[in-house]
Amino acid sequence: MPGPRSTSEPPSAPDTVSDVIRWAAFSCVLVPVVLVWYGSSLAGAAGAALGLAAVTAACRILLRRSERCAERHACRAKRCAVQRGGRHTRRRTPVD
Repeated sequence: MPGPRSTSEPPSAPDTVSDVIRWAAFSCVLVPVVLVWYGSSLAGAAGAALGLAAVTAACRILLRRSERCAERHACRAKRCAVQRGGRHTRRRTPVD
């Protein structure tokens, strides 16, 4: 049984879009095979494969767009922080 996780280890990174799409493509192949294996028609399995491929393509487009928007937002936030220059506190403290 593993011990407690040390605080110096970074948390695992979330799945990237590529990983998600890779799993979706795998399911586009696996689902029709399972359908045929359990007695579904080839036409039904092919229809399921096409439907899954269409949904996967749409999700891929949306995920990529979301990634680009997040990167743009992070760049803007970084630029704003640099332009402000330094740390500002809300309270004014007396200077000695």
